Amino acid sequence: MITFNNKSNLLEDSVYHYELQDVREPKLYRELFSYEEVPKIAFNSRHVPMNMPEEIWITDTTFRDGQQSTSPFTVKQIVDLYKLMSRLGGGKGLVRQSEFFVYSKKDKEALLACRETGLQFPEITTWIRADEKDFSLVKELEIPETGILVSCSDYHIFKKMHLTRRQAVDKYLGIVKSALSRGIRPRCHFEDITRADFYGFVVPFASELMALSEESGIPIKIRMCDTMGFGVTFPGCTLPRSVQGIVYGLHHYAGVPHSMLEWHGHNDFYKAVINASTAWLYGASAVNCSLLGIGERTGNCPLEAMVMEYASLRGTTDGMDLTAITDIAEYFEREVGYAIPPKTPFVGRAFNSTRAGIHADGMLKDEEIYNIFDTAKLLNRPARVSVNKTSGLAGIAFWLNDYFELEGEDRVDKNDPLILAMKAIVDEEYEEGRNSSFGDEELVDLIYRIDAKRMRELTAHAN
Repeated sequence: MITFNNKSNLLEDSVYHYELQDVREPKLYRELFSYEEVPKIAFNSRHVPMNMPEEIWITDTTFRDGQQSTSPFTVKQIVDLYKLMSRLGGGKGLVRQSEFFVYSKKDKEALLACRETGLQFPEITTWIRADEKDFSLVKELEIPETGILVSCSDYHIFKKMHLTRRQAVDKYLGIVKSALSRGIRPRCHFEDITRADFYGFVVPFASELMALSEESGIPIKIRMCDTMGFGVTFPGCTLPRSVQGIVYGLHHYAGVPHSMLEWHGHNDFYKAVINASTAWLYGASAVNCSLLGIGERTGNCPLEAMVMEYASLRGTTDGMDLTAITDIAEYFEREVGYAIPPKTPFVGRAFNSTRAGIHADGMLKDEEIYNIFDTAKLLNRPARVSVNKTSGLAGIAFWLNDYFELEGEDRVDKNDPLILAMKAIVDEEYEEGRNSSFGDEELVDLIYRIDAKRMRELTAHAN
């Protein structure tokens, strides 16, 4: 059947219906995943059109997938981070949902405590196994939506679950029907989708879910889980690894609405952020992330990264409060005891700090030369300079002006006698074998030693 697409203004073939291929032997794509070698990326030069939804948003898995890789959060920590996440998402709720475990007493306490905050966003959802017994937990807590694990690669169906594809589909559909009968919105987690037989299993299964959704009148979401981080975004790459191919195929061939498509990717091959952005660009409304990217193995897509991707793609923050990113990072380090690598974009203590003298000289003249954007305004994180053997006079001057918050006529020039004296001592220490940067307290002590009166003046100004 040929139909006219009002969005693309093209005639499109939308009739082909894929049937489940109930194979005897698992399809493991050994030509791509030999296991003894680095996984290969193959191309067939087929391209699909960009089809970005009118509305896109972020969902969170910090308290579910994220928490599996760190020391367990306390109830208070979960509530505090939930509030910060809500502030970050802004009035439009661009951090739309957050999922929780419901198995332990503490899981339930945290969920209920977050609910008691009265915040509209993120909406609280849960995650359960494809098991009838787990539904009683969700129903008891009156949660409107739950994620359900529905593994879709033959690695999982044959090797882990010891089922055939038909048996797996029948089991999954039975669980989904149980959710629908209880009035719960199912969110089906298509685990390991980037190693699954896309047209032989994924699309036929998704089509059956869409039929159930139409019959029940209850939306059924599909989370595309790149469990091992195998997804790639190169134009013309083949399924099952093509991110854009997966999103396009589920929307076009299985009829899954944009708003019901969500991408969840891991960072095993450093592709979590670009894969999530590509999912948005090709038709998924939601991308699933975690704060700081914490999660299984190499972690999930960092939520703060997708906030920046949203602003870059849309040209607006749409009311999001980006300063919450800094508060979240500081909370993780101060209250959770989580060490953030200093150079981690947006959240590391040194992400906008330079040590190179030539860069410091440029920033001393105009920080826009070497700072990615006004980090002080947007993130409440002023650009910084770390003093080491390559910082030069400009680096020390920039540090002093920044540390004591000197502005306008009060700013110190790199040729100031105090800066010259500080640099002489810094150079001497490195000549004697020092190999670490100078900390703030060390530099303050240095000023005291050089000119105590000047130090008192600077301190008075800062106060």
